[in-house]
Amino acid sequence: QVQLVESGGGPVQTGGSLRLSCVASGDTFSNYGMGWFRQAPGKERDFVAAISGYGDLKSTSPSVKGRFAVTRDNAKNTMYLQMNNLSPEDTAVYFCAATDMRWGLSARESDYGAWGQGTQVTVSS
Repeated sequence: QVQLVESGGGPVQTGGSLRLSCVASGDTFSNYGMGWFRQAPGKERDFVAAISGYGDLKSTSPSVKGRFAVTRDNAKNTMYLQMNNLSPEDTAVYFCAATDMRWGLSARESDYGAWGQGTQVTVSS
């Protein structure tokens, strides 16, 4: 089973940028499709972005499309989420997750079997 650790969160002002990283260990990274989810205070966890095992397929939520970009570097066992033009509505704990569906994409939490501990992103106005 793959283990995941996120980093890169923190405070940022409106309009700023952050890059989150998710480092995987314990298995062959390219065997897994990967996803980013986020959970704002008092709300359910929502899908943000997904990327297939070799990075040829990507998907982002309409709420972040054009501002966020998901990439991965299989040689470094790392997935990234580049977040630009951040707004207070992006404040949340961001989680990375891994799914056995390495050839496709999924926005469903139930498809992901491994999760990181989350990293806090706080956007101030």
